[in-house]
Amino acid sequence: METASISKLKASLSHYLGIVRTGEDVLVTDRGKAVAKLVPVSREDPVWPHHLRELEKAGLIRLGSGEIPASFWSEARSPDPEGRALQALLDERAESR
Repeated sequence: METASISKLKASLSHYLGIVRTGEDVLVTDRGKAVAKLVPVSREDPVWPHHLRELEKAGLIRLGSGEIPASFWSEARSPDPEGRALQALLDERAESR
């Protein structure tokens, strides 16, 4: 496990986040005493709500990476000449207020 003081962590945050991305923990110290630990995020961590993880386990959804591929923006949209998608969005917004 890597150890870093707060001042060292502040000065080299990208470096230490890189270490965490590889799966290693980083212990943060203040005047020689441990105060925090940086650990990698896993699918089991609360970042993903429980109900979404259950849906993923059931094979009903796939949790995204958070990145949209560049090709997404150049793909053709499905035709909606009657504006049903927009109307559904407006109806949903109206119901939630």
